Amino acid sequence: MHNALLLLAAIGCEVGATTALNYTHQFTKLIPSVITVVGYVASFYLLSMALRTIPIGIAYAIWSGLGIVMITVIGVLAFKQTPDLPALIGIALIMAGVMVINLCSHMSVH
Repeated sequence: MHNALLLLAAIGCEVGATTALNYTHQFTKLIPSVITVVGYVASFYLLSMALRTIPIGIAYAIWSGLGIVMITVIGVLAFKQTPDLPALIGIALIMAGVMVINLCSHMSVH
């Protein structure tokens, strides 16, 4: 459970860093640039901690899948970016894949 929370924190840091990246203007704005770099470093550190008990393939699938969904929602709400039907179908398939992995996979860390 503790490592799942670390993974969720890693996802949150990555989503925050990716959101801030949009405000860096190619790293010419200091504050968003610092937030982006610190967020990505924190994300990878937290991910590395979660990998103590979560297999890397499972962790990365969850991290990338939830990250994609969260960034898409932020894109819609904050940046007025509207995904089209193929994008929505793709995101639904990603979410289904993450659910299958979480519900059905019995991989373990050696």
